[in-house]
Amino acid sequence: MKGKIGRWQGAGLMATTLLGTGVFILPQLTIEAAGNGALIAWVLLTVAMIPITLVFGRLAGALPHAAGPAYFAEKAFGQSAGRTIGLMFVLVVPLGAPAAILMTFQFVNELVALSGWYQVGVELLLLSILFLLNQKGIQVSAKIQFMLTLGVVAVVVSLFGAIGANVDDIKTLTTHIEVEVHTIAIAAGIAFWSFLGVEAMTHLANDFQNPKKDMLPAMMIGIMLVGLVYLGCTLLLLLVPEGSGVAMVGVINQQFGGYGAQIIGVLGIASGLATVNVYTASVSRLIHSFSCEGVLPQYFSVLNENKLPVRASNAVIAAMAVVIVLTYVTGQELDDLISWTNGVFVIIYSVSMLAAGRLLSKRYLPLAIVSCFLCLILGIALGANMLYAVCLVVLLFSYLEGRKQHKKRRQAALA
Repeated sequence: MKGKIGRWQGAGLMATTLLGTGVFILPQLTIEAAGNGALIAWVLLTVAMIPITLVFGRLAGALPHAAGPAYFAEKAFGQSAGRTIGLMFVLVVPLGAPAAILMTFQFVNELVALSGWYQVGVELLLLSILFLLNQKGIQVSAKIQFMLTLGVVAVVVSLFGAIGANVDDIKTLTTHIEVEVHTIAIAAGIAFWSFLGVEAMTHLANDFQNPKKDMLPAMMIGIMLVGLVYLGCTLLLLLVPEGSGVAMVGVINQQFGGYGAQIIGVLGIASGLATVNVYTASVSRLIHSFSCEGVLPQYFSVLNENKLPVRASNAVIAAMAVVIVLTYVTGQELDDLISWTNGVFVIIYSVSMLAAGRLLSKRYLPLAIVSCFLCLILGIALGANMLYAVCLVVLLFSYLEGRKQHKKRRQAALA
């Protein structure tokens, strides 16, 4: 699958994927967890993601493959390790994407108050939009998402101008930060959701015109822009505190005399859909790759006339729909979905960084080591929420190893 995405379109994909559902919600949650210490959490997390992004960008440029981290793990540690990581990604996206849809619905609620099965119906309607987008290819939404990124940045910059924040206001706020390691760690654990998507871009390497040249710059432009936007939103909420609902709506209403629900609602819905769209495209390409290798049913190996794995993307969207309905029926908390998803991605990031130590030239080894250490810290910050991810690794790896050994014994018996 050879694509048409350029550097700036890739940066737009990266930015909207990371801004996604959390851009107008997560800063508020981190402030609730750590007060003005949330600023430290965002700065530390952004800095921590720079080496991780550099390594992912270099891996994707040097080894472009639809399987992304699963391919890197297989090249470095063998078939079972690679397929374990790949299946973890396949299994977690239908869990994490509905969490993103549920977060996106908060913006729908700012426009029209809905609940019960009406809410479920709107969430399923949002998935139907993704279904249509995935019939045309990622390059179509890449152009839209680049413009969306510019829109989000414009809103944040306009708000800073409207409140008239000057250097003295910011200096006063930042010089009285309450540094509590425990609360900052909790805030960082929440904020990590905002950076889920770095690894998803590696699945789209073959959709770039020139992955070796453009992949790394696109990812770095995206990550730096996203870090600044999240930090800016957090600073805005601290300078103009708003207590109820989606706080950014209140800030816009206060500064512009209304229209907060409309502006944040539209941008929030579009950003949320953009995030889920990239994950749908990423995991569908992984499913197609695994189907061609015989790991998953051959049914998913078929491409449509646009050379897109639509059978895989349709199956992913259907799985998301089932999870959304089950989440409502069982009363599952959104926080649990987010925490379990974060834990799985810490494992995927860690294994990818370890793989980079083997696959890339020695000059990237220090970056890989630092990235592994940072992933360890993130895992510690998530605490007990890592248990789901660890159990998933043990079960999948044991199953794949057992199947491989059984195949060897069977071949030996036939010989």
